[in-house]
Amino acid sequence: MASVVRPPSTMASMVLSKVQSTDHKFWKPANYRFTFPRLATKHRTICCTNVTPWNPPPVTYALKDDTTKGEFLPSSTTLFETLDSDQAQSAESVTTDTKPVTKVGYIRWPMWLIGPLVLLATGMVPTLWLPISSVFLGPNIASLLSLTGLDCIFNLGASLFLLMADACSRPNTVGQDPCLSQPPMAYRFWNMVATVSGFIIPLIMLFGSEKGLFQPQLPPISFAILLGPYLLLLAVQMLTEMLTWHWESPVWLVTPVVYETYRVLQLMRGLKLGAELGAPAWTVHVIRGLVCWWVLVLGVQVMRVAWYVGFTAQLQPNGSSNAAEVEVSSG
Repeated sequence: MASVVRPPSTMASMVLSKVQSTDHKFWKPANYRFTFPRLATKHRTICCTNVTPWNPPPVTYALKDDTTKGEFLPSSTTLFETLDSDQAQSAESVTTDTKPVTKVGYIRWPMWLIGPLVLLATGMVPTLWLPISSVFLGPNIASLLSLTGLDCIFNLGASLFLLMADACSRPNTVGQDPCLSQPPMAYRFWNMVATVSGFIIPLIMLFGSEKGLFQPQLPPISFAILLGPYLLLLAVQMLTEMLTWHWESPVWLVTPVVYETYRVLQLMRGLKLGAELGAPAWTVHVIRGLVCWWVLVLGVQVMRVAWYVGFTAQLQPNGSSNAAEVEVSSG
């Protein structure tokens, strides 16, 4: 620290010049010097923190009764300290953590009823109450588009239902992180095995019919009406499941249950359309086998839900489980 010291003034003098009066004829003595006593002053130091390389080393002055031991600024080396951006962010995070903001909970309450109602209105009502005669007009493109439109309506309702379920699974506090859930690798593997098997069986049936392995042959337009919407919705289910796995959404456990339940109704509709089309007996047996396959897969999915609930309960600490048992016994 470079310092410049001004020496104390030892004597203050005032000199009067010779004064001559015009009115009176006399002289006053000139150059009278009035001397004042010595004034005690303190050393004043000018401090500069920016020292150039060629300046001499800093000189420090310590007073006898100084309690700071010669330090000019014991707490900091600069007069003005700036707050670092990282420290500011950490301070903001501390303030936000100490004051959590809770979302309005009553906005989610209608979703518990609206979600299932949307799923019921878009999936079950057209399939159960809509007459087949109003949709199926014969083995032509119009009937295929009508059946595909019904499945697209269900797909829209299923997507809305999954979005509402994902919104209900998020925490009520704004400061908390969203609940991320990743399915196990074994779950993904067996899900893909079940889905690919559902693809392979109809394709083998179509290939055998075209090669003459199954008699009588099934026309391509009849095959498209019976199993075309089924294959399309199965592809949509695969895409939806992979998206839920990628986003780590908690609805990955519910997605196959929603689509496979509708798939059973879709195949039952195909059995009715098989009688309208006059499909061969082996085709009806294959569709019945698909119904049994997806009912089996749906049962496994429901058992996985129960397994997942027990698996997450084991991860909780013993204190919380004991508290829950006490509440259940008291209730």
